[in-house]
Amino acid sequence: MRTTACWLFLCLTASGVQAQQTAILAGRLVDPSHGSVSDNQMILVDDGVIVAILDGAEAPAEADIIDLSDATVMPGLFDAHTHLCLTVDPAKDAGHYYFTSLLNTTPYRTIQGVANARAMLNAGFTTVRDVGNAGNYGDTALRQAIEEALVPGPTMQNAGRIIAPFGGQFHLQPEKPGLGNPEYFFADTHDELRKAVRENIHFGATLIKLVVDDQPYLYSVDDIRLVVNEAALAGLKVAAHVWTEQGAANAIEAGVATIEHGTSMSDSLLMLARDRGVYLVGTEFTELAIQVTFFGTSAEEGRALHAQFIDRLRRAYNLGVPMAFGSDVVFTYEGHDRGTLTLTYLENFAEAGIPPAYALKMMTSNAAEAMGLAGVRGAIRPGYAADIIAMPANPLDDLGALREVMFVMKDGIVFRRDPRQP
Repeated sequence: MRTTACWLFLCLTASGVQAQQTAILAGRLVDPSHGSVSDNQMILVDDGVIVAILDGAEAPAEADIIDLSDATVMPGLFDAHTHLCLTVDPAKDAGHYYFTSLLNTTPYRTIQGVANARAMLNAGFTTVRDVGNAGNYGDTALRQAIEEALVPGPTMQNAGRIIAPFGGQFHLQPEKPGLGNPEYFFADTHDELRKAVRENIHFGATLIKLVVDDQPYLYSVDDIRLVVNEAALAGLKVAAHVWTEQGAANAIEAGVATIEHGTSMSDSLLMLARDRGVYLVGTEFTELAIQVTFFGTSAEEGRALHAQFIDRLRRAYNLGVPMAFGSDVVFTYEGHDRGTLTLTYLENFAEAGIPPAYALKMMTSNAAEAMGLAGVRGAIRPGYAADIIAMPANPLDDLGALREVMFVMKDGIVFRRDPRQP
């Protein structure tokens, strides 16, 4: 690999484009996919792409130098289950997002998404998968604004309107059966499912989110497989929200890309997901998240649910299930923004006995694989997008180091550079 990097370096230098390059001097360079660290590396970035990684080399004379020689450098973080355009304020709506969906307009929620996207990027999350709850395609507008550099934010995949059986994740009253729209796209027949997928794609969704089992009735294997096949025609993956054992079984059998939550999955189902290559995005809620997000849950019930999440996370890791990090943070809390709240989920890894090296994989290369971005993002390698973060300490020693991110680059553009740096 070093020979290839040197060849690239010589070619670029000979071509005279070194003046357009950025040279990042990394004191410690972490490779999460291997759990390894290399000292005194130089990362060359050109036009938003990493072109070479050199061991102790001198930077091209006319390159823009970023000196991180006293820091730990690694790929930008991923959150594979977020809702940037959903902000539940417990002081206003008792922690129930049903009220948010009714009271806040899509334009207002999109502006909330702008603030949340900026906070996530500032915390080191350079890529996210937004799995819906964005009103009438507020997430599409947000993604487009980020891509056009109108607002700062992570690279984003978005689900548009969540597809679900009648009722979605709400309990409606018969006088007002349409209150779930446009938050959800109710689809109960194969024709309705096909139409829902196509409308989402037409209005800018880049993945499909399916709620499988939040009602007494749930989608069958054939229902889900139809959605998977229809989405695949447009190159999109399907993320399946499941809470029950049967819902998870149906989703895995139908060939979804990811299981979201999967709280009640048995060991046999976890092994089936592993064998089928289905990623688990477990969204292991902290006790704080449960307290604020799950309306009407007692403290005792919250502790029990958190323990269930941690147990499932531990079992999935021990069984070798491929996992990607996803937070499902949708709430506000004093002293925090969306980015710092997402980082509170780091506590779960230690509680479940997950080694920092694997946790970093979940937050980088594994998430990239789950999202179909392997080979493009999720690693610091030649040919990858220059999504790079830095912090003083090494997160392989202590994941808490991720709370001290002081440098953020996305697609070769520096979005955060703290005074702690030269």
